[in-house]
Amino acid sequence: MALDASAGGESKSVGSMLVQLLRKPSQEQIVLLLVLALLVIFSISLPGFSTLTNLLNLVRSISILGILGLGMGLIVISRGIDLSMVSIMAAAWSIPLNQMEAGLPIGWAILLSVFIAVLIGAINGIVIAFVEAPPLFVTLAASFVIYGVAFWIAPAWVVYAPKNAPVLLYPGQGLLFGIPMPIIVFLVAATVMHLFLSRTSVGRFVYGQGDNPEAARLAGIPLRPLIVLEYAIVALLAWLAGLVWIGTTGSMQMSITQGTMVFDVILVVVLGGISLIGGRGSVLSVVVGCMLIGTLLNAFTIMDVNSEVQNIIRGMVLLAAILLDNWLHPRDEETARQGD
Repeated sequence: MALDASAGGESKSVGSMLVQLLRKPSQEQIVLLLVLALLVIFSISLPGFSTLTNLLNLVRSISILGILGLGMGLIVISRGIDLSMVSIMAAAWSIPLNQMEAGLPIGWAILLSVFIAVLIGAINGIVIAFVEAPPLFVTLAASFVIYGVAFWIAPAWVVYAPKNAPVLLYPGQGLLFGIPMPIIVFLVAATVMHLFLSRTSVGRFVYGQGDNPEAARLAGIPLRPLIVLEYAIVALLAWLAGLVWIGTTGSMQMSITQGTMVFDVILVVVLGGISLIGGRGSVLSVVVGCMLIGTLLNAFTIMDVNSEVQNIIRGMVLLAAILLDNWLHPRDEETARQGD
């Protein structure tokens, strides 16, 4: 009898979950279903789309965006934002690569790049946490300062990695069991970030900070050191993305700081379901957001759609993601949750 009751309870629980999913699915679930639908449609309609080589190229093409998205996802969950990520990625590597041309050993160059990235992230966090300046303006100003200082120290639009430095090239060019290394790096980074957010007390503090900063402060969460740590982690992920970039292209281009890459990072984060209001989302949100954008861009490449049309579609997708977030989480629900 007890077993029957237990089985009945489990079936009701599964049934209630299915009903809840059908009534009001999460944004992650909607985007995941859309990705699966597009994969089926493009596999049928586009020759060569469903080949293993193309699918690996698809995932590889979003690996750098995904690594940056993990950092942006972390900071948006905590109710912040970082517009300096791409500048950190470029500066943290262009300066050491420039010094390597002058004879700096590769080991010291890697340590220097890590130091530059974490230092910039920590400074961003200190200004935001202790001066209490808005993250949007702090990181926007930081991106200009970083670009100017980096270009002053390493005055070149493109700084090339030495050919005799396989440790720098392998993360972007190597293979592991036939799988491109950028995919492996992205998956490892995503796994570590998932464990950090879901299995550690600091990860729970991040969600608490994003959900209601005042309540988190009253609960004894050290918000200021936490903010500094968050921005340092974001900078470290930007460093990792730069390492993959160098291996993929063989160089670091300062011109990327003047492009729209940071907005692409925000796009995949918001699209996947990480609310800009904070306190909501996960690593899966970043992964499904990247997969949707990667699938669309890969299909556009096969169909030879020009870049202007692609930019229009990306803007429309971002707007749709914001509208979807507002529908799933109405304003009155958010104000009630935050006590505003």
